[in-house]
Amino acid sequence: LVLDITCGSGTTAYVAEQWGRRWITCDTSRVAVAIARQRLLTATYDYYRLADVNKGISGGFVYKTVPHVTLKSIANNEPPARETLYDQPETDTKRIRITGPFTVEALPAPVVFGIDEAAEADTDDRAKMSDWREQLLATGIVGRNGERVRFVRLEAMNGTKWLNASGETDAGKSAAVCFANESNLMDSRRIFGAFREAAMLKPDVLIFAAFQFDPEGVQLMLQLERMKEITALQVNMNADLMTSDLRKKIRTDQSFWLVGQPDVDFVKVPGGYRVRVLGFDYYNMKTNKVESGNADRIAMWMLDPDYDGMNINPSQVFFPMNDGWTKLKKTLRAEIDDELLDVYSGNESLVFEAGARVAVKIIDDRGIESMRIFDVEEADR
Repeated sequence: LVLDITCGSGTTAYVAEQWGRRWITCDTSRVAVAIARQRLLTATYDYYRLADVNKGISGGFVYKTVPHVTLKSIANNEPPARETLYDQPETDTKRIRITGPFTVEALPAPVVFGIDEAAEADTDDRAKMSDWREQLLATGIVGRNGERVRFVRLEAMNGTKWLNASGETDAGKSAAVCFANESNLMDSRRIFGAFREAAMLKPDVLIFAAFQFDPEGVQLMLQLERMKEITALQVNMNADLMTSDLRKKIRTDQSFWLVGQPDVDFVKVPGGYRVRVLGFDYYNMKTNKVESGNADRIAMWMLDPDYDGMNINPSQVFFPMNDGWTKLKKTLRAEIDDELLDVYSGNESLVFEAGARVAVKIIDDRGIESMRIFDVEEADR
């Protein structure tokens, strides 16, 4: 079992897959994880000849052999013995292997404290959130095209459980902020509590900042945003903030990223359903309007036709920007359905049969992920 703590572009996992080893790899950079995922999804490897086809790999491989000439064999005019090169299995040029099944996990590790440590942990969380508030005040939030939402003031809040800060943007909008620490998802409970407290304060903008977002929580956030008539912003926190004690608060830092909400069409068609990804919707705090993006900024998106609420199990994967499947086409020396490869480089899915819920996960060119979930029964109505 090969473990690579900082995977970069995924070379360790690639080589482990090439030589039939199990592997686990990870990285704090979302860009690195996205690159490694695409590399593994489009990688090909040699197919080694099996010694016994019926037994599969357990039956061993056919290895290259070379003559082993010795003085004895020459003196006695004997044919040389054959040496097996166990590091050089023969390849079947008519077959190609691809990467086996793997999962991508993005959940933070749970942290359990003892009774004596609980008070210290709570104090530590408050200190970290104070640092994050100062960083947010210093750097603002990076928007879609590199523009920033700046704050003229941002103060800690007292007497609230879920809201951690309140202030005002440079556009004159009042704002409230809810943080989730590195060991917690921004989940439904936290989002519901923040909206309930915000209902009394009535800020123009409610900001949810976290390292990881629970997809169910994001769905609730969108529903409550419409019901409560409060603009909610999903802000991704850079993993560097976990080491805030080693950083300086510089105005040009990109510590907080505005996450766009996926703009996706989910329609019923003859034979099943179809999904079309239009891009991201971003809120412009200066104009107080939602601006629609386009599919040009999508590096990758995937479709799970039967989402279980926990893990994405994609049946269709698309690379609109990086043209990953075209690279695979060049690597594979076989007949490939060009139309199918073109489809998987676009923003519209093939027709599929749906379960109770359908999930669409999108990764933009910054490596930031967001997800949209559709309830099939509700969509049909």
